[in-house]
Amino acid sequence: MSFNIPSLDELVTRLSHLPGIGRKSAQRLAMYILKSGDGYSDQLVNAILSVKENTQMCKRCFNISENELCSLCSDPRRDGHKICVVEDIVDVMAIEGSREYSGLYHVLGGVISPLAGVSVNDLKITSLVDRVEREDIKEVLLALNLSTEGEATMIYISQLLQSKNIEVTRIAHGVPMGSHLEFVDQTTIGRAIAGRQKL
Repeated sequence: MSFNIPSLDELVTRLSHLPGIGRKSAQRLAMYILKSGDGYSDQLVNAILSVKENTQMCKRCFNISENELCSLCSDPRRDGHKICVVEDIVDVMAIEGSREYSGLYHVLGGVISPLAGVSVNDLKITSLVDRVEREDIKEVLLALNLSTEGEATMIYISQLLQSKNIEVTRIAHGVPMGSHLEFVDQTTIGRAIAGRQKL
C-alpha cells in the first residue's frame, strides 16, 4: 500500500530496509515520525548522523567505539588474559548482558561461509592470531553462533591456535543450534559461558 505522497513513501521504503522491519511496521514508524513534533524528528536525524560520524571500529577487537579503543579494551578491570571470539558486535552486547564474562573480545565480522562468498580472508582471523601471539593470552573462548558455518569457523580457529600453548574453549551447548546470540535470553547465555568446554 502506498500513501501516494512521495516523501512519505520514500520514508516508508527506507525504514522497511532496516532488519526486522516489514512494510507495515515501516508504515507505522513513518506515521509516528510524521505525527511527532518537529523536535523529535530533528533529534532522530541528529542521532543517526552522530552515530555515523562519531563511531568507528576498535583497532584492537573490532567492536564499535567512539575512540581508537572501545570501552571494553580500555577498561583496566577486564581480564586481559582471555579473549572471547564472536561473530558480530551484537554478540558482544548479548554476552555483556549475561554478566558472566569479564575478559576481552574479538569480533570476526562474520563466519566462514563459502556459499555466501565469505572466506577466511574476509574475517578478522589473522588479527586474532596476531593478538594471541602479541598479548599475554591464556584462553580463547569461541562464542560463535551455533550453525554449520559457526562450527566450521570454530574448528578452523582452534586448529590455527593449537600450537600457541593456550586453552581454546567454546560456549556450552545450552544455546540452541541454529540460534543467534542476540536473540537468546541472558540467563541461557550466562550458563553457556559458565559451562564452556575445551576444544
